[in-house]
Amino acid sequence: MADNDHERERHRERQHDRDPQGEHHIRLPEMERLGPGHEESDINAWAVGKFGIGLVFLCIVAVGLLFGLMHYFLTQSTSHPAPAPGLSDNAANLPPSPRLQTGPVLDLKEMQAAEDQILNGYGWIDAQHGVVRIPINRAMDLLAQRGLPARTTTAPQSAASNVTVPTESGLGPKMIPPGGPLASGMGPGE
Repeated sequence: MADNDHERERHRERQHDRDPQGEHHIRLPEMERLGPGHEESDINAWAVGKFGIGLVFLCIVAVGLLFGLMHYFLTQSTSHPAPAPGLSDNAANLPPSPRLQTGPVLDLKEMQAAEDQILNGYGWIDAQHGVVRIPINRAMDLLAQRGLPARTTTAPQSAASNVTVPTESGLGPKMIPPGGPLASGMGPGE
């Protein structure tokens, strides 16, 4: 019986929630009973200030340590000078090949001097057959005087001018005439 009373009470509340047209309304809490609509306490300014002071102090300490470390490395590098290139070149102290250049500027100058000597000097290439090397400027002058050799024949280069060249395709070997598939009907007399 208590369940029936409970049910009747709920039914009455539902009837009160409806307006005369039968629409449901949601009961809202009264706005006057609610507290303020903002945060009443501010942030802890002292804690934020302590954090900022600590951060500045930590940055100053880090910069000081970095300057000290840089000073230490500078004194270490000047107190132990690197050995001059080529002084300790025994096989026990050298790393395996390939090695880095110890003097790249000097190596480049030596290479350029050797190339200049080859390009601008005379020398034997093959003494048994009488082949010599002459300076490049002299070779260009001789070439300008004598000219390049030219072909004297007007006939085709070989008898293989109308030979087809086999190629592979997805359907098997096929024959393509020289010059491609369109070259067959485009001869000089056609």
